[in-house]
Amino acid sequence: MFSSQIAPYLKKEGKVSYSAPSNIALVKYWGKHGVQLPQNASLSFTLSNCKTLTSVTYSKRETNSQDFDFKFLFEGKPKPSFEPKIQTFFERIYKYCPFLKDFSFVIDSQNTFPHSSGIASSASGMAALSQCLVAIEKELGNGLSEEQMLQKASFLARLGSGSACRSLEGPVTVWGAHENIEGSSDEYAVKVPFEMHKVFNNYQDTVLLVDKGEKQVSSTVGHNLMHGHPFAEQRFQQANHNLKDLAEVMQSGNIEQFIHIVESEALTLHAMMMTSSPYFILMKPETMEVINRIWKFRETTKIPVCFTLDAGANVHVLYPESVKEDVLSFINRELISFCQNKQYICDIVGLGVQKL
Repeated sequence: MFSSQIAPYLKKEGKVSYSAPSNIALVKYWGKHGVQLPQNASLSFTLSNCKTLTSVTYSKRETNSQDFDFKFLFEGKPKPSFEPKIQTFFERIYKYCPFLKDFSFVIDSQNTFPHSSGIASSASGMAALSQCLVAIEKELGNGLSEEQMLQKASFLARLGSGSACRSLEGPVTVWGAHENIEGSSDEYAVKVPFEMHKVFNNYQDTVLLVDKGEKQVSSTVGHNLMHGHPFAEQRFQQANHNLKDLAEVMQSGNIEQFIHIVESEALTLHAMMMTSSPYFILMKPETMEVINRIWKFRETTKIPVCFTLDAGANVHVLYPESVKEDVLSFINRELISFCQNKQYICDIVGLGVQKL
């Protein structure tokens, strides 16, 4: 479906540059099968400020080779530790991008968020790189439309990091085949096919950096623990049901139901971790304290603020733009002390990849 044969090439060298944001899942996927395919559909906010900026310089190789030829730079400096991940990615996508062995590549990436900030960069990084590769393919002579480029970039990004496929478009995307989302697929993410209620316009995500250390259990290991998990099948059904309900809520603007689904999804994700074998806990005591304070603040003020969690200890505080001043005041007054070095990142829903 996404394979291409484009020799003879229209160009021998060039450079492309794109940025891609991170994303935060509201309906989580946890568990996969096959080659990076999800066990259930997921729905996410595409972010705006937390993004990866990637440039790829390419030049035609003089001799044929069975190996890939690339260098990876992070913030302009060689980072050999990341090259095995690129190697694995290229091996996975080669049959869809056969030009990869005909060119030498220099990949130069940087993040807009602090290194080791606790914000996963795999989604934004793989999304940006995939968009660059599809752009190179187009320059070489493949007549892809803009829509086809986005779809193929999402497909490729998924093969690098599952959730990366949700970072190509925005503000809300779905990854995974779902009967209520037209055009949805396990192989790539799609922009939701409906107009959101205005309350979700410019929705805010303030990321509290509770723990910036490396997780004791990687997401890859965690996903694999869903094989044979006693609650796996019920969880996959629950997630797909929650996605149906959340899609309806995001059209109607029922903020109370939005909060209920999003927070339940976050806690269920971590419940799966705590009931796997072996079991593990990625939340920290500070995570729980932040959650309880958010609940108390919402109850006393009636301000519609809620939280979600990724596979880690950091807390994403979600709220409408209309209450931004009140929520940031609350964060600085009550929550900042639970963040490492009092650090947090203010973000907002965004639109996906951008050409630089």
